[in-house]
Amino acid sequence: MGGFFHFILNLNTSLPTFVGAHGWLIYPLLFGIIFCETGLVVTPFLPGDSIIFAAAALCPIGKLDIAVLVIILVVAAILGNTTNYYIGRALSNLLKNKNKLRFIKRKHIEDAQHFFDKYGRKAIVITRFVPFIRTFTPFVAGAGHMKIRDFAGYNVLGGVLWVALFSFLGYVFGNIPIVQEYYDIVIIGIVCISVLPIVIFKLIKLIRRRRTGSLAPDSDAPSASQPVKEE
Repeated sequence: MGGFFHFILNLNTSLPTFVGAHGWLIYPLLFGIIFCETGLVVTPFLPGDSIIFAAAALCPIGKLDIAVLVIILVVAAILGNTTNYYIGRALSNLLKNKNKLRFIKRKHIEDAQHFFDKYGRKAIVITRFVPFIRTFTPFVAGAGHMKIRDFAGYNVLGGVLWVALFSFLGYVFGNIPIVQEYYDIVIIGIVCISVLPIVIFKLIKLIRRRRTGSLAPDSDAPSASQPVKEE
């Protein structure tokens, strides 16, 4: 496990080293990381944004093929969300009992539900760019019994946009000398930018509560077991 976290925390050196040692095996590794980050509610900590950026940065220097990379990561993102949707659907009844499924963070479930309440089905696309919440959004969609045909369209759109954006950033900026020199700071910056929507979302909630004269949690906040808001 320590080796895995070292790999994650040193993407600028660990990815090229892995490619040099194992070649094409990097593709199934990247597929697995993106699939697990989007498909399993127990692995929201995996670095989806930064690892897409780091992998795409290897493409202009000939270590990876950008077309193959994007296709593999898009498929992983779409299949991950789809798997998570069906897991949520299967566990929807258990979610009603807070004494069960304790390994699932209820707060992340509630945050994902709030995104649905605000944006409807578009939340599936929007939360692709929000770490942690993007892992729980398809789960909540399944638990709320969103129609699969509605979920599928937004799922594909969100997966394509997410992978395309960070692949583009990595491909264009990943090998600029100043980016390479301060790679750790760049990765932290990517994470911070990705987390920014959560911060803004929380600030808006806090401001609204202060305006109503109460800082207590909303008593009528929807639970993950309630149906997802449809447009």
